[in-house]
Amino acid sequence: MSLGNALRAERIKFTTLPSQWAAPLAALALTVGITAAVGAAEGAPAPGSGKDPANMIYYGLLFGHVAVACLGILLIGQEFNTRMIGTSLTAVPGRGRLYGAKVTLGAGLGLLLGLVSTAGCFLAVRAAADLDLSTPGLTRSFVAGVLYHPMMVLLCLGLTAMLGNFSAALGLLTPMVFLGTTWLGAIPGVREAGQFLPDRAGLYAMRTQTEPGIHYGHWTGLLIMALWTAAAVYGGHRSMQRYQASGG
Repeated sequence: MSLGNALRAERIKFTTLPSQWAAPLAALALTVGITAAVGAAEGAPAPGSGKDPANMIYYGLLFGHVAVACLGILLIGQEFNTRMIGTSLTAVPGRGRLYGAKVTLGAGLGLLLGLVSTAGCFLAVRAAADLDLSTPGLTRSFVAGVLYHPMMVLLCLGLTAMLGNFSAALGLLTPMVFLGTTWLGAIPGVREAGQFLPDRAGLYAMRTQTEPGIHYGHWTGLLIMALWTAAAVYGGHRSMQRYQASGG
């Protein structure tokens, strides 16, 4: 089976399994909906207040990125959960092609989700709070917001492949994305290391202002998350190869 055929098969799986396509819809609803509600309630930051407008624009993402993480987990973890991964591996003898198809689909879905949700957040805040889109740093913040989504999807997809267990991935990754790194950032002495975790670095890339104690710039934060993502995708690929060698 060619990569194109494997990708079409993955697309069919995605569109026919409600648990998979419900995740991006939930992410979009949470991210844009909560951001719009907060924007309407608080209004735009007053000039000279020192508040970062990105905090309002991406407020909903603090909840929605859990659903984004679930999308990455579901794209491969559900097959581990139902034991259908063996069937997929038989249908696509080239393990790299199967994994590559999942990664390609995940990247495409994440990029589309990132574009729609980030644009929705910007427009919702602009409508509700009369946000000035010419604010310095907002263009870079928009780009970072779009790219954060596919990187989060691929990060969780790769880590799930490494774990080889749907329940373990869901039980470990979603709490870590939602609360874990935030807790780490609140522990004295741990915050220095916690700022280099992928979601913290990616979220900082969306900020328009610098934050004391962060030892890198905004673009570097996006690079840090990209490196974590690349490592996870590579680790997932290696795990799929071992799965082939061991027969599961």
